[in-house]
Amino acid sequence: MAETKIVHSPLVTYSSMLSLLTFCPPFVILLWYTMVHADGSISQTWLYLREHGLQGFVNIWPKPTLVACKIIFCYGAFEAVLHLLLPGKRVEGPISPTGNRPVYKANGMQAYFVTLITYLGLWWSDIFNPAIVYDHLGEIYSTLIFGSFIFCILLYIKGHVAPSSSDSGSCGNFIIDFYWGMELYPRIGKNFDIKVFTNCRFGMMSWAVLALTYCIKQYELDGKVADSMLVNTILMVVYVTKFFWWEAGYWNTMDIAHDRAGFYICWGCLVWVPSVYTSPGMYLVNHPVHLGIQLSLYILVAGILCIFINYDCDRQRQEFRRTNGKCLVWGKPPSKILASYSTTSGETKTSLLLTSGWWGLSRHFHYVPEILAAFFWTVPALFNHFLPYFYVIFLTVLLVDRAKRDDDRCRSKYGKYWKTYCDKVRYRIIPGIY
Repeated sequence: MAETKIVHSPLVTYSSMLSLLTFCPPFVILLWYTMVHADGSISQTWLYLREHGLQGFVNIWPKPTLVACKIIFCYGAFEAVLHLLLPGKRVEGPISPTGNRPVYKANGMQAYFVTLITYLGLWWSDIFNPAIVYDHLGEIYSTLIFGSFIFCILLYIKGHVAPSSSDSGSCGNFIIDFYWGMELYPRIGKNFDIKVFTNCRFGMMSWAVLALTYCIKQYELDGKVADSMLVNTILMVVYVTKFFWWEAGYWNTMDIAHDRAGFYICWGCLVWVPSVYTSPGMYLVNHPVHLGIQLSLYILVAGILCIFINYDCDRQRQEFRRTNGKCLVWGKPPSKILASYSTTSGETKTSLLLTSGWWGLSRHFHYVPEILAAFFWTVPALFNHFLPYFYVIFLTVLLVDRAKRDDDRCRSKYGKYWKTYCDKVRYRIIPGIY
Protein backbone atom coordinates (compact mmCIF):
# COMPACT_ATOMS: atom_id res chain seq x y z
CA MET A 1 0.00 0.00 0.00
CA ALA A 2 1.14 3.55 -0.73
CA GLU A 3 1.87 5.79 2.20
CA THR A 4 -0.34 8.83 2.65
CA LYS A 5 1.48 12.00 1.69
CA ILE A 6 0.50 14.76 4.12
CA VAL A 7 -0.88 17.63 2.09
CA HIS A 8 -0.46 20.22 4.82
CA SER A 9 1.58 20.19 8.02
CA PRO A 10 0.10 18.25 10.97
CA LEU A 11 -0.67 21.57 12.72
CA VAL A 12 -2.67 22.83 9.73
CA THR A 13 -4.40 19.46 9.38
CA TYR A 14 -5.39 19.35 13.07
CA SER A 15 -6.63 22.94 13.12
CA SER A 16 -8.56 22.60 9.84
CA MET A 17 -10.20 19.36 10.94
CA LEU A 18 -11.06 20.84 14.33
CA SER A 19 -12.64 23.85 12.65
CA LEU A 20 -14.50 21.62 10.18
CA LEU A 21 -15.89 19.48 12.99
CA THR A 22 -16.77 22.35 15.33
CA PHE A 23 -17.65 25.19 12.96
CA CYS A 24 -19.07 23.73 9.75
CA PRO A 25 -21.93 21.52 11.07
CA PRO A 26 -23.48 24.26 13.26
CA PHE A 27 -22.84 26.82 10.50
CA VAL A 28 -24.94 24.77 8.06
CA ILE A 29 -27.81 24.80 10.52
CA LEU A 30 -27.39 28.51 11.35
CA LEU A 31 -27.23 29.32 7.64
CA TRP A 32 -30.49 27.46 7.00
CA TYR A 33 -32.19 29.01 10.04
CA THR A 34 -31.10 32.55 9.15
CA MET A 35 -32.16 32.24 5.50
CA VAL A 36 -35.51 30.57 6.21
CA HIS A 37 -36.60 31.80 9.65
CA ALA A 38 -34.63 34.99 10.42
CA ASP A 39 -35.27 37.00 7.25
CA GLY A 40 -31.68 36.42 6.08
CA SER A 41 -30.42 38.67 8.88
CA ILE A 42 -27.29 37.64 10.78
CA SER A 43 -28.06 40.24 13.46
CA GLN A 44 -31.53 38.78 14.03
CA THR A 45 -30.07 35.31 14.54
CA TRP A 46 -27.35 36.74 16.78
CA LEU A 47 -29.90 38.56 18.97
CA TYR A 48 -31.91 35.36 19.34
CA LEU A 49 -28.85 33.35 20.37
CA ARG A 50 -27.67 36.08 22.75
CA GLU A 51 -31.06 36.14 24.42
CA HIS A 52 -31.57 32.37 24.66
CA GLY A 53 -27.98 31.16 24.92
CA LEU A 54 -27.01 27.55 24.28
CA GLN A 55 -30.59 26.39 24.69
CA GLY A 56 -31.58 28.70 21.87
CA PHE A 57 -29.07 27.01 19.59
CA VAL A 58 -30.36 23.58 20.65
CA ASN A 59 -33.90 24.77 19.82
CA ILE A 60 -32.74 25.97 16.37
CA TRP A 61 -31.09 22.66 15.45
CA PRO A 62 -33.73 20.37 13.90
CA LYS A 63 -33.65 16.69 14.82
CA PRO A 64 -33.18 14.13 12.03
CA THR A 65 -36.60 12.77 11.08
CA LEU A 66 -38.02 9.77 9.25
CA VAL A 67 -39.24 12.05 6.45
CA ALA A 68 -35.74 13.45 5.96
CA CYS A 69 -34.25 9.95 5.98
CA LYS A 70 -36.77 8.80 3.35
CA ILE A 71 -36.02 11.77 1.08
CA ILE A 72 -32.24 11.28 1.35
CA PHE A 73 -32.46 7.51 0.89
CA CYS A 74 -34.74 7.69 -2.15
CA TYR A 75 -32.59 10.36 -3.77
CA GLY A 76 -29.31 8.56 -3.00
CA ALA A 77 -30.63 5.16 -4.12
CA PHE A 78 -32.00 6.65 -7.35
CA GLU A 79 -28.65 8.26 -8.16
CA ALA A 80 -26.76 5.07 -7.30
CA VAL A 81 -28.97 3.04 -9.64
CA LEU A 82 -28.47 5.57 -12.46
CA HIS A 83 -24.71 5.53 -11.81
CA LEU A 84 -24.61 1.75 -12.20
CA LEU A 85 -27.19 1.07 -14.90
CA LEU A 86 -27.17 3.94 -17.39
CA PRO A 87 -24.94 3.34 -20.41
CA GLY A 88 -21.86 5.47 -20.92
CA LYS A 89 -18.58 5.71 -22.75
CA ARG A 90 -15.52 4.07 -21.19
CA VAL A 91 -13.14 6.77 -19.98
CA GLU A 92 -9.68 6.34 -18.49
CA GLY A 93 -8.50 8.64 -15.72
CA PRO A 94 -4.93 9.91 -15.23
CA ILE A 95 -2.20 7.54 -14.13
CA SER A 96 -2.01 7.50 -10.34
CA PRO A 97 1.20 7.91 -8.29
CA THR A 98 1.48 4.11 -8.01
CA GLY A 99 0.97 3.62 -11.76
CA ASN A 100 -2.72 2.66 -11.73
CA ARG A 101 -5.15 4.10 -14.28
CA PRO A 102 -8.78 4.20 -13.09
CA VAL A 103 -11.55 3.43 -15.56
CA TYR A 104 -14.93 5.18 -15.45
CA LYS A 105 -18.28 4.96 -17.19
CA ALA A 106 -19.15 8.46 -18.40
CA ASN A 107 -22.92 8.56 -17.93
CA GLY A 108 -23.20 11.72 -15.82
CA MET A 109 -25.05 13.77 -18.44
CA GLN A 110 -27.60 10.99 -18.89
CA ALA A 111 -28.06 10.72 -15.12
CA TYR A 112 -28.44 14.49 -14.87
CA PHE A 113 -31.22 14.74 -17.43
CA VAL A 114 -33.02 11.66 -16.10
CA THR A 115 -32.86 13.14 -12.59
CA LEU A 116 -34.23 16.57 -13.52
CA ILE A 117 -36.91 15.20 -15.87
CA THR A 118 -38.02 12.71 -13.22
CA TYR A 119 -38.07 15.35 -10.47
CA LEU A 120 -40.06 17.85 -12.54
CA GLY A 121 -42.27 15.06 -13.86
CA LEU A 122 -43.18 13.97 -10.33
CA TRP A 123 -44.12 17.56 -9.52
CA TRP A 124 -46.05 18.11 -12.75
CA SER A 125 -48.07 14.91 -12.24
CA ASP A 126 -48.78 15.70 -8.56
CA ILE A 127 -47.00 12.53 -7.40
CA PHE A 128 -44.41 14.40 -5.33
CA ASN A 129 -44.26 18.07 -4.40
CA PRO A 130 -40.67 19.41 -4.32
CA ALA A 131 -41.83 22.05 -1.82
CA ILE A 132 -41.78 19.21 0.73
CA VAL A 133 -37.98 19.14 0.38
CA TYR A 134 -37.82 22.84 1.21
CA ASP A 135 -40.24 22.45 4.13
CA HIS A 136 -38.01 19.72 5.64
CA LEU A 137 -34.71 21.28 4.63
CA GLY A 138 -33.42 21.78 8.17
CA GLU A 139 -34.15 18.16 9.05
CA ILE A 140 -32.47 17.01 5.82
CA TYR A 141 -29.32 19.00 6.60
CA SER A 142 -29.28 17.69 10.16
CA THR A 143 -29.62 14.11 8.94
CA LEU A 144 -26.89 14.63 6.34
CA ILE A 145 -24.52 16.07 8.96
CA PHE A 146 -24.71 12.98 11.16
CA GLY A 147 -25.16 10.44 8.37
CA SER A 148 -22.16 11.73 6.43
CA PHE A 149 -19.99 11.53 9.53
CA ILE A 150 -20.91 7.85 9.90
CA PHE A 151 -20.26 7.36 6.18
CA CYS A 152 -16.74 8.80 6.59
CA ILE A 153 -16.03 6.45 9.51
CA LEU A 154 -17.00 3.52 7.29
CA LEU A 155 -14.69 4.88 4.55
CA TYR A 156 -11.84 4.99 7.06
CA ILE A 157 -12.49 1.38 8.12
CA LYS A 158 -12.72 0.26 4.48
CA GLY A 159 -9.37 1.90 3.74
CA HIS A 160 -7.81 -0.27 6.43
CA VAL A 161 -9.50 -3.61 5.84
CA ALA A 162 -10.57 -3.62 2.17
CA PRO A 163 -8.79 -1.01 0.01
CA SER A 164 -9.81 -1.03 -3.64
CA SER A 165 -6.31 -0.48 -5.08
CA SER A 166 -2.69 0.09 -4.19
CA ASP A 167 -3.45 3.86 -4.18
CA SER A 168 -4.26 3.71 -0.50
CA GLY A 169 -2.49 3.65 2.81
CA SER A 170 -1.93 5.21 6.19
CA CYS A 171 0.47 7.82 7.49
CA GLY A 172 0.12 6.30 10.95
CA ASN A 173 -1.95 9.15 12.34
CA PHE A 174 -5.66 8.48 12.85
CA ILE A 175 -6.73 12.12 12.60
CA ILE A 176 -4.87 12.74 9.34
CA ASP A 177 -6.03 9.43 7.86
CA PHE A 178 -9.64 10.14 8.75
CA TYR A 179 -9.54 13.76 7.60
CA TRP A 180 -7.61 13.47 4.31
CA GLY A 181 -8.67 9.90 3.57
CA MET A 182 -7.14 6.46 3.16
CA GLU A 183 -8.02 5.66 -0.46
CA LEU A 184 -7.59 7.61 -3.67
CA TYR A 185 -10.07 5.54 -5.67
CA PRO A 186 -12.42 3.69 -3.27
CA ARG A 187 -14.97 1.48 -4.96
CA ILE A 188 -17.69 -0.99 -4.03
CA GLY A 189 -17.19 -3.91 -6.36
CA LYS A 190 -15.72 -3.12 -9.75
CA ASN A 191 -18.09 -0.42 -11.03
CA PHE A 192 -19.41 1.68 -8.14
CA ASP A 193 -16.93 4.53 -7.65
CA ILE A 194 -17.54 6.11 -4.25
CA LYS A 195 -15.94 9.49 -5.01
CA VAL A 196 -17.81 9.87 -8.29
CA PHE A 197 -21.01 9.16 -6.35
CA THR A 198 -20.35 11.55 -3.44
CA ASN A 199 -18.81 14.39 -5.47
CA CYS A 200 -20.82 14.22 -8.69
CA ARG A 201 -23.99 12.19 -8.42
CA PHE A 202 -24.98 13.22 -4.88
CA GLY A 203 -23.32 16.59 -4.26
CA MET A 204 -23.37 18.32 -7.64
CA MET A 205 -26.68 16.74 -8.66
CA SER A 206 -28.29 18.02 -5.46
CA TRP A 207 -27.21 21.54 -6.40
CA ALA A 208 -29.42 21.54 -9.51
CA VAL A 209 -32.24 19.68 -7.75
CA LEU A 210 -32.34 22.20 -4.90
CA ALA A 211 -32.11 25.16 -7.30
CA LEU A 212 -35.32 23.92 -8.95
CA THR A 213 -36.82 23.21 -5.52
CA TYR A 214 -36.36 26.82 -4.39
CA CYS A 215 -37.88 28.08 -7.62
CA ILE A 216 -40.93 25.83 -7.22
CA LYS A 217 -41.34 26.79 -3.57
CA GLN A 218 -41.38 30.50 -4.42
CA TYR A 219 -43.99 29.81 -7.11
CA GLU A 220 -46.17 28.03 -4.54
CA LEU A 221 -45.79 30.87 -2.03
CA ASP A 222 -46.31 33.83 -4.37
CA GLY A 223 -48.06 32.36 -7.39
CA LYS A 224 -45.17 33.52 -9.57
CA VAL A 225 -41.39 33.34 -9.82
CA ALA A 226 -39.47 36.62 -9.45
CA ASP A 227 -36.98 37.53 -12.18
CA SER A 228 -34.22 37.47 -9.53
CA MET A 229 -35.03 33.82 -8.73
CA LEU A 230 -35.18 32.97 -12.44
CA VAL A 231 -31.72 34.46 -13.07
CA ASN A 232 -30.30 32.66 -10.03
CA THR A 233 -31.86 29.32 -10.99
CA ILE A 234 -30.93 29.52 -14.68
CA LEU A 235 -27.29 30.36 -13.93
CA MET A 236 -26.90 27.62 -11.31
CA VAL A 237 -28.57 25.03 -13.55
CA VAL A 238 -26.41 26.11 -16.52
CA TYR A 239 -23.31 25.79 -14.34
CA VAL A 240 -24.25 22.30 -13.13
CA THR A 241 -25.17 21.31 -16.71
CA LYS A 242 -21.69 22.44 -17.77
CA PHE A 243 -20.23 20.33 -14.99
CA PHE A 244 -21.91 17.13 -16.12
CA TRP A 245 -21.15 17.86 -19.77
CA TRP A 246 -17.50 18.08 -18.71
CA GLU A 247 -17.65 15.41 -15.98
CA ALA A 248 -14.99 13.19 -17.58
CA GLY A 249 -12.64 16.19 -17.39
CA TYR A 250 -13.44 16.61 -13.69
CA TRP A 251 -12.04 13.15 -13.11
CA ASN A 252 -8.61 14.57 -13.99
CA THR A 253 -8.79 17.34 -11.38
CA MET A 254 -7.35 17.53 -7.89
CA ASP A 255 -10.65 16.47 -6.26
CA ILE A 256 -10.60 13.05 -7.92
CA ALA A 257 -7.04 12.40 -9.07
CA HIS A 258 -5.15 13.70 -6.02
CA ASP A 259 -7.38 14.24 -2.95
CA ARG A 260 -8.20 11.02 -1.14
CA ALA A 261 -11.70 10.08 -0.04
CA GLY A 262 -11.82 11.34 3.54
CA PHE A 263 -13.83 13.63 5.75
CA TYR A 264 -12.47 16.74 4.01
CA ILE A 265 -13.85 16.03 0.57
CA CYS A 266 -16.68 13.54 1.18
CA TRP A 267 -18.39 15.36 4.04
CA GLY A 268 -18.02 18.56 2.04
CA CYS A 269 -19.72 17.10 -1.04
CA LEU A 270 -22.48 15.38 0.93
CA VAL A 271 -23.33 18.29 3.27
CA TRP A 272 -21.57 21.55 2.35
CA VAL A 273 -22.48 21.52 -1.35
CA PRO A 274 -26.25 20.98 -0.87
CA SER A 275 -26.39 23.65 1.83
CA VAL A 276 -23.81 26.40 1.26
CA TYR A 277 -23.52 26.20 -2.54
CA THR A 278 -27.30 26.52 -2.98
CA SER A 279 -27.73 29.20 -0.31
CA PRO A 280 -28.31 32.22 -2.62
CA GLY A 281 -31.41 30.49 -3.99
CA MET A 282 -32.49 29.50 -0.49
CA TYR A 283 -32.41 33.18 0.48
CA LEU A 284 -34.39 34.31 -2.57
CA VAL A 285 -37.35 32.01 -1.77
CA ASN A 286 -38.62 34.46 0.87
CA HIS A 287 -36.90 37.56 -0.51
CA PRO A 288 -38.01 38.02 -4.13
CA VAL A 289 -36.34 40.98 -5.84
CA HIS A 290 -37.69 42.70 -8.96
CA LEU A 291 -34.70 43.39 -11.18
CA GLY A 292 -36.46 44.36 -14.39
CA ILE A 293 -35.84 42.85 -17.81
CA GLN A 294 -32.75 44.90 -18.68
CA LEU A 295 -30.80 44.26 -15.46
CA SER A 296 -31.87 40.60 -15.46
CA LEU A 297 -30.52 40.14 -18.97
CA TYR A 298 -27.24 41.92 -18.15
CA ILE A 299 -26.64 39.62 -15.16
CA LEU A 300 -27.74 36.53 -17.07
CA VAL A 301 -25.48 37.21 -20.06
CA ALA A 302 -22.50 38.07 -17.83
CA GLY A 303 -23.01 34.90 -15.78
CA ILE A 304 -23.36 32.64 -18.82
CA LEU A 305 -20.24 34.22 -20.37
CA CYS A 306 -18.25 33.44 -17.20
CA ILE A 307 -19.53 29.85 -17.15
CA PHE A 308 -18.56 29.46 -20.82
CA ILE A 309 -15.04 30.82 -20.23
CA ASN A 310 -14.66 28.49 -17.25
CA TYR A 311 -15.73 25.58 -19.46
CA ASP A 312 -13.50 26.67 -22.35
CA CYS A 313 -10.47 26.80 -20.06
CA ASP A 314 -11.03 23.19 -19.03
CA ARG A 315 -11.90 22.12 -22.60
CA GLN A 316 -8.72 23.72 -23.92
CA ARG A 317 -6.48 21.85 -21.51
CA GLN A 318 -8.41 18.59 -21.95
CA GLU A 319 -8.06 18.79 -25.76
CA PHE A 320 -4.36 19.60 -25.38
CA ARG A 321 -3.87 16.49 -23.27
CA ARG A 322 -6.05 14.29 -25.48
CA THR A 323 -4.06 15.16 -28.63
CA ASN A 324 -0.71 15.11 -26.84
CA GLY A 325 -0.26 18.76 -27.75
CA LYS A 326 -1.06 18.28 -31.44
CA CYS A 327 -3.91 20.78 -31.61
CA LEU A 328 -4.52 24.49 -32.06
CA VAL A 329 -4.88 26.84 -29.10
CA TRP A 330 -6.53 30.13 -30.04
CA GLY A 331 -5.75 29.34 -33.68
CA LYS A 332 -2.04 28.66 -33.14
CA PRO A 333 0.13 25.65 -32.25
CA PRO A 334 0.31 25.51 -28.44
CA SER A 335 3.30 26.63 -26.42
CA LYS A 336 4.30 23.82 -24.07
CA ILE A 337 6.91 22.34 -21.77
CA LEU A 338 7.82 18.65 -21.79
CA ALA A 339 8.23 17.61 -18.15
CA SER A 340 9.38 14.26 -16.80
CA TYR A 341 8.58 12.79 -13.39
CA SER A 342 8.92 9.53 -11.48
CA THR A 343 6.12 7.39 -10.05
CA THR A 344 6.41 5.87 -6.58
CA SER A 345 7.53 2.63 -8.24
CA GLY A 346 10.49 4.47 -9.81
CA GLU A 347 9.15 4.48 -13.37
CA THR A 348 9.90 7.64 -15.37
CA LYS A 349 7.00 9.24 -17.25
CA THR A 350 6.44 12.50 -19.12
CA SER A 351 3.73 15.15 -19.16
CA LEU A 352 3.06 18.19 -21.32
CA LEU A 353 2.47 21.51 -19.55
CA LEU A 354 0.40 24.00 -21.56
CA THR A 355 1.73 27.57 -21.46
CA SER A 356 -0.50 29.35 -23.99
CA GLY A 357 -4.18 30.18 -24.43
CA TRP A 358 -6.08 30.61 -21.16
CA TRP A 359 -3.28 28.69 -19.45
CA GLY A 360 -0.72 31.25 -20.53
CA LEU A 361 -2.57 34.01 -18.65
CA SER A 362 -2.09 32.37 -15.26
CA ARG A 363 -1.62 28.86 -13.86
CA HIS A 364 -5.19 28.68 -12.55
CA PHE A 365 -7.00 31.29 -14.62
CA HIS A 366 -10.12 29.09 -14.79
CA TYR A 367 -10.83 30.01 -11.16
CA VAL A 368 -11.43 33.66 -12.12
CA PRO A 369 -14.58 33.07 -14.22
CA GLU A 370 -15.76 30.46 -11.70
CA ILE A 371 -15.72 33.00 -8.87
CA LEU A 372 -17.33 35.65 -11.07
CA ALA A 373 -20.07 33.22 -12.12
CA ALA A 374 -20.86 32.60 -8.44
CA PHE A 375 -21.08 36.36 -7.92
CA PHE A 376 -23.51 36.77 -10.83
CA TRP A 377 -25.93 34.11 -9.59
CA THR A 378 -25.79 35.68 -6.13
CA VAL A 379 -26.10 39.35 -7.07
CA PRO A 380 -29.86 39.05 -7.93
CA ALA A 381 -30.30 39.07 -4.13
CA LEU A 382 -28.83 42.60 -4.20
CA PHE A 383 -27.14 43.86 -1.05
CA ASN A 384 -29.69 44.04 1.74
CA HIS A 385 -27.95 41.20 3.59
CA PHE A 386 -24.41 39.86 3.66
CA LEU A 387 -25.15 36.15 4.12
CA PRO A 388 -26.14 35.32 0.51
CA TYR A 389 -22.57 36.26 -0.46
CA PHE A 390 -20.96 33.80 1.94
CA TYR A 391 -20.64 31.20 -0.82
CA VAL A 392 -18.74 33.61 -3.08
CA ILE A 393 -16.31 34.41 -0.25
CA PHE A 394 -15.94 30.75 0.70
CA LEU A 395 -15.34 29.75 -2.93
CA THR A 396 -12.62 32.38 -3.28
CA VAL A 397 -10.81 31.11 -0.17
CA LEU A 398 -11.25 27.49 -1.28
CA LEU A 399 -9.85 28.07 -4.77
CA VAL A 400 -6.91 30.17 -3.55
CA ASP A 401 -5.99 27.33 -1.17
CA ARG A 402 -6.53 24.73 -3.90
CA ALA A 403 -4.29 26.66 -6.31
CA LYS A 404 -1.53 26.74 -3.69
CA ARG A 405 -1.88 23.03 -2.93
CA ASP A 406 -1.85 22.20 -6.64
CA ASP A 407 1.27 24.33 -7.18
CA ASP A 408 3.00 22.66 -4.23
CA ARG A 409 2.10 19.20 -5.54
CA CYS A 410 3.32 20.03 -9.07
CA ARG A 411 6.54 21.55 -7.71
CA SER A 412 7.20 18.31 -5.85
CA LYS A 413 6.26 16.19 -8.88
CA TYR A 414 8.02 18.04 -11.70
CA GLY A 415 10.92 19.76 -9.90
CA LYS A 416 13.00 21.92 -12.26
CA TYR A 417 10.40 21.64 -15.02
CA TRP A 418 7.82 23.27 -12.75
CA LYS A 419 10.22 26.14 -12.06
CA THR A 420 10.60 26.63 -15.82
CA TYR A 421 6.82 26.57 -16.15
CA CYS A 422 6.36 29.16 -13.38
CA ASP A 423 8.99 31.39 -14.98
CA LYS A 424 6.95 31.32 -18.17
CA VAL A 425 3.49 31.56 -16.56
CA ARG A 426 4.25 33.90 -13.68
CA TYR A 427 0.86 34.46 -12.07
CA ARG A 428 -1.01 31.89 -10.01
CA ILE A 429 -4.65 33.03 -10.52
CA ILE A 430 -5.21 36.66 -11.52
CA PRO A 431 -3.02 37.82 -14.44
CA GLY A 432 -0.82 40.76 -13.48
CA ILE A 433 -1.92 40.67 -9.82
CA TYR A 434 -1.61 37.25 -8.14
